[in-house]
Amino acid sequence: MSVSVDVPAGPLRQPPAAERVYTYVKQAVLDRRYEGGMLLTEGELAQAVGVSRTPVREALLRLEVEGLLKLYPKKGALVLPVSAQEITDVVETRLLVEQHAVRKSSDPVHAGLIGRLEELLEEQSAHAESGDLTAFAVSDRCFHAEIVRSTGNEILTRLYDQLRDRQLRMGVAMMHAQPDRIAKSIAEHAVIMEAVRAGDADAAADAVRRHVTWVRHLVHGDVR
Repeated sequence: MSVSVDVPAGPLRQPPAAERVYTYVKQAVLDRRYEGGMLLTEGELAQAVGVSRTPVREALLRLEVEGLLKLYPKKGALVLPVSAQEITDVVETRLLVEQHAVRKSSDPVHAGLIGRLEELLEEQSAHAESGDLTAFAVSDRCFHAEIVRSTGNEILTRLYDQLRDRQLRMGVAMMHAQPDRIAKSIAEHAVIMEAVRAGDADAAADAVRRHVTWVRHLVHGDVR
């Protein structure tokens, strides 16, 4: 007869140092704790995360490739601001993906999608009430991602996922600039959801277009 023996779990291992720096800096940029135009130094970041400078350099190089920072030898890393062109490009790409996705999800309505969208709307209302802009931006982005995912097109979903960080950063920036947009976004999400529930692909696509393109009216150079 075999006997099972419970083996005490060992201490949890921390992620590699470079990964910890990467996560720390990236989240700070997305949360706008590190805003566009700020110069970050290796020494300050090493001290903040509790690592040496070598993993800091590795993490900053990775973030530069992702377009969040610009490295300047012997000076540091400049947090790049969100530009008007970047916003325009993201809006254009979102429209191409999301209008197609919401049409496909509305005809016929994808099983389980409405329930998930209802949950996310409740989350957004709770985050709006607590004033947690970062959590709201994440839930906002998830609302749209669920619609794209419901198409069952994995290539389209992966393409959309590449916009994630830009969407989150822009979302937080816009809500800081236009706090009244939080309530309006929730209302617009509800309109999209009801059009999907009704199976009205044209109305759903039009609601997505109006919701996604509002940001163009606020673009006057860099977003502060």
